[in-house]
Amino acid sequence: MSKTNLNNWRNIGISAHIDSGKTTLSERILYYTGRTHRLGEVHDGQATMDHMELEQERGITITSAATSVHWGENTINLIDTPGHVDFTVEVERSLRILDGAVLVLCSVGGVQAQSITIDRQMRRYAVPRLAFINKMDRVGADPYRVVKQLKDKLNCDAVLLQMPIGREANFEGVIDLITGQAVYFDGDQGEHIRYEPVPEELKAEYTRNRQEMLESLSMYSDRLMELLLAEEPVPEEMVYSIVKDATLSLQLTPVFVGTAYRNKGIQPLLDAICRYLPSPLERECYVWPIVNGQQADQKQLLAADPEKPLVAMAFKTVEDPYGTLTFMRIYQGTLEKGGFCYNQRSGDKERISRIFRMHADQRVELDHAEAGDIVAVIGIDSVSGDTYASEPKCCSLESIFVPEPVIQVAIKPLSTKDADRLSKALYRFRKEDPTLTVRTDNESGETLIAGMGELHLDVYIERIRREYKVDVETSAPKVNYREAPAVTVEFDCKHKKQSGGSGQFAHICGTMGPIPEEEESNENFIFEDKITGGVIPSNYIPAIEKGYRASLEKGPVAGYPIVNYKVLINDGSFHAVDSSDLAFRICAQNSVREFFPKTKPAILEPIMKMEIECPANFQGNVVGDLTSRRGIVNITETIGNTCRIDGEIPLAEAFGYSTTLRSMTQGQGTFSMEFLKYKKVPNSVQEAIIKERNKR
Repeated sequence: MSKTNLNNWRNIGISAHIDSGKTTLSERILYYTGRTHRLGEVHDGQATMDHMELEQERGITITSAATSVHWGENTINLIDTPGHVDFTVEVERSLRILDGAVLVLCSVGGVQAQSITIDRQMRRYAVPRLAFINKMDRVGADPYRVVKQLKDKLNCDAVLLQMPIGREANFEGVIDLITGQAVYFDGDQGEHIRYEPVPEELKAEYTRNRQEMLESLSMYSDRLMELLLAEEPVPEEMVYSIVKDATLSLQLTPVFVGTAYRNKGIQPLLDAICRYLPSPLERECYVWPIVNGQQADQKQLLAADPEKPLVAMAFKTVEDPYGTLTFMRIYQGTLEKGGFCYNQRSGDKERISRIFRMHADQRVELDHAEAGDIVAVIGIDSVSGDTYASEPKCCSLESIFVPEPVIQVAIKPLSTKDADRLSKALYRFRKEDPTLTVRTDNESGETLIAGMGELHLDVYIERIRREYKVDVETSAPKVNYREAPAVTVEFDCKHKKQSGGSGQFAHICGTMGPIPEEEESNENFIFEDKITGGVIPSNYIPAIEKGYRASLEKGPVAGYPIVNYKVLINDGSFHAVDSSDLAFRICAQNSVREFFPKTKPAILEPIMKMEIECPANFQGNVVGDLTSRRGIVNITETIGNTCRIDGEIPLAEAFGYSTTLRSMTQGQGTFSMEFLKYKKVPNSVQEAIIKERNKR
């Protein structure tokens, strides 16, 4: 299917905090665009986009699902992403390749913890977005408060382009503040749209809201400012143009209202997606050329042109019964069935055996796909973030940000005959999900899997049982602690070994300690060589650095990885015969063992940002319990009968919290958690951690 007009093409994602109604909204979009002929619901396990058995059982989205729909003359590639923070990499890699997004917010909950994370991800990849305030039929719905939260918490210029007709059980439709029409959604499924004049009782509110909208938009247009000052009428087309330009430049977030579950407000949102979000032609995408094996400093603009050389990104891989499906976004050029392309990371030449347009877990085969498209292909071996091009080692797209895992468990099959199937499952899942890491503990020989949270690991363990028929046993979750130096110390370390024949000799001096604050770095380790006068020959320096890097994996305090560590070498000596790479590597490792404990090292623990919602009458119990778990309460706010508590809690104290919260709040409390930072543990806790490690 060749696209004659890329201007009518939209690649968008739907993202939100858990339980804001993303998947329900996606289901309504499928219905109104004619992609499905019945309304799928999350609560009864019938949602098209939640096609995985586990998703239907738990009523949550675990993997992002892609589909393609038509609205008027426009084609929309739509990706529904998970809301739970444990599956945040699904949102991350989807936003990396999308041109626009819809941020869904609950009319009662407003801007919640995961909304803030999604906002950060959208800004990271410069994705223009609309906001949709959902669940206008809920008790306590207040779109104006949500808009204020968007401005205060996300620091974005959120402007309502619609106002509601009624709220809660009386929510009937919306008033378009640009056209001045009241829009009602008739029929059993809200499929019949009726346009009426603004109701008499809402005219004053409409006039006030429209004036506020125009004043906000005048910040982006001098011409509009002049018309307002002269009190002249403002043409609709001018408003549309200003909103689109300000949205594409990431300065404005247009806000719409509705209720997906009650089938109101979806069609105007589809119109807005097509009117305000960019086509592939309106998005600037860059690539870094590779020259002589090195990435160039200057990035290069790509053109969404099917005639130019191919550049595409593999952003997700999924195993299914027919082989490995790789989801790709094509930025430039054309991908042909049976054609060849080059993996820029590995340099391998790979053949595209089949190309599919996806609709959740269903597919339509294509002969080719062009720039601007999102498709799934079979026949290539890739990992998330790989760049593909028509020439080998020629360019590289910006990769996908992958957060560090914070929790791990040991896993083993109950029957030794299942070990092979377990390793196949772990290999597949690790390839599909870069936030899932698998390693073998050198001392115990245990297989350890690490992820973003308890739910994340629970889902994969359940998938191993169901999809690979392997009964597994897991240990209690363990926290990924870190060790970090607190002060800088000087060291002088000599390694000397003589056992007949040529011996080993190495001598290095310098300082080791924390990375100074003024040296802002994303690295956990900095090695600095200040050797002068050849006291240590330069050919031994890489071996010294290698020795230090090898020591980072297991710190001498409690055996946890070392972070925030800087080593500077400035003196030493060598022996013409006995010195070697091996001797200097061993000497570096010895210096860590001997001198790192003198840097007053601290154990760091992951601190989680937590957001709790519960009935207001349980607030005291919940806050008291959080404090008893070494937690900190940052903000509490009460909206109606619901209390929201924002705080921080050490991950070690948060295991099994969902059960505790449910029992404290008679099953009415909910919470979400995400990694915030690493922080020094209290001394008493540090001693207990070291004692526990020494027992093993």
